[in-house]
Amino acid sequence: MTSKPYPTQWESVADLRVFRTTNEEWQKLLGWRADMRKRGWKLLRVSSDGPELVAIFGRTKADRVTT
Repeated sequence: MTSKPYPTQWESVADLRVFRTTNEEWQKLLGWRADMRKRGWKLLRVSSDGPELVAIFGRTKADRVTT
């Protein structure tokens, strides 16, 4: 897999977070994923890279909440 598991164009319009874990651990993170959605992050892509699951969360830069 390339160094970035998403198209480079995404960086110009969104803040991105890449999360790597096992499939088993991903299933256990239901609450964490719900919390990400509450904070405005959307799950953009889930793929596999060998034994790892790669999840990409993003939110548009226009939707960014300043804290």
